[in-house]
Amino acid sequence: MEYKISNMIDHTILKAFATKEDVRKICTEAKENGFFSVCINPTHIEFAKNELKGSNVKVCTVIGFPLGANTPEVKAFETKDAIAKGADEVDMVINIGALKEKNYELVLKDIKAVVDAANKEALVKVIIETCYLTDEEKTKACQLAVEAGTDYVKTSTGFGTGGSTPEDIKLMREVVGKNIGVKASGGVRNREDAIAVIDAGASRIGASASVSIVNGKNDFKGDY
Repeated sequence: MEYKISNMIDHTILKAFATKEDVRKICTEAKENGFFSVCINPTHIEFAKNELKGSNVKVCTVIGFPLGANTPEVKAFETKDAIAKGADEVDMVINIGALKEKNYELVLKDIKAVVDAANKEALVKVIIETCYLTDEEKTKACQLAVEAGTDYVKTSTGFGTGGSTPEDIKLMREVVGKNIGVKASGGVRNREDAIAVIDAGASRIGASASVSIVNGKNDFKGDY
């Protein structure tokens, strides 16, 4: 089967030391390769929006990143601020500790705060950070994300102890059904990795190795 992978990719740079030149580079690569979006830290939203002017590439940013331990109120503020500055999509990290202690009311409130703040003005993806969760917890996190009205569930921040796996993608797809997106992030470093997660049910891929993926090369040296 032939795959058009490029327009499924969120070309990502979320390092703390990312500079405007780094962001300019991924914006240029995104335009040249037809990636769906660039995923950048909030401080670079306006810069990336300007760099992408006239293209179809979206601006994606992160909320409560990377730990997810901010309060729902802070995440809601971050979301509104990001959209005001030009973000088209927001990827929020759930309160992982609350999930693990089965405080599902807080997890739901946390996600819903971002969904409500986005108010359909930006697409919302919910990062559940699968590397820290049991299959039961992954299932519950996805169920809560769907209940809160999210557009996507997403595996990972890329800053945990592991990234996406085809097995996690399959589980998440089974839980959310066909009407919610599933994003694989972290650990997708080449075309074979990308095809594996797409076959498992991923509808979007977050990667820094995006150019290597679409070129069919295995030359990416980074760690996302």
